Amino acid sequence: MKKVFAPGCSLILYKPELVNKSMDFLVNYIDKDIEEHIICCKHDPKLEENTKIINACPGCDQRYRSLYKGISTISLWEILADNNNFIFPDYNGIEMSIHDACSTRTEDRVHDSVRKLLEKMNIKVVEPKNTRKKSTCCGGSFYGSLSEKQVHERMRSRASEMQKDDVVTYCLGCVSSMAIGGKKPRYILDLLFNENTTTDELTSDSWQEKVNNYIEKH
Repeated sequence: MKKVFAPGCSLILYKPELVNKSMDFLVNYIDKDIEEHIICCKHDPKLEENTKIINACPGCDQRYRSLYKGISTISLWEILADNNNFIFPDYNGIEMSIHDACSTRTEDRVHDSVRKLLEKMNIKVVEPKNTRKKSTCCGGSFYGSLSEKQVHERMRSRASEMQKDDVVTYCLGCVSSMAIGGKKPRYILDLLFNENTTTDELTSDSWQEKVNNYIEKH
């Protein structure tokens, strides 16, 4: 079975160095023949049937497994959670809330693996009332159908459900929403590689245009 790593458009633009670190780990510890796949999931991936896509984006996971025949998916989180070679940083029992992305609402495998990773990093998860399969949308999916003011109101509403200021997310769109909602988002890949989550560009007016331009070209 052919395997490829599809980091997703937003991650490539956000921190390409995280893409490189993830790719290095996959090649060194999972399969030396894994290739990087940068065609956006909204376009034909041009992959042979029986290809497994390792992804770091919930939206990519959903689209690849539902739109393209013969393609299966597994999240990077599932792979890291079950691997004994990754060196996990220790966050000394800090408490963080967690927000599950809409596109993984039916995917227990993703919910479980993310929480397993947090446990391995010594992070105590404080679940909001609406979590896992009952997770409330962060508000970002309403861009284009509601005014920006209304979208931001929904973001603040979802963020207010989080009991802790630090909120773990595994979707960069949700990172933006939590930041706009007044929380301190902690992107899972940043946590894994012991980096700070930066939100300035993710919440800028030019971010979505930058992502859309990338999507068109890839």
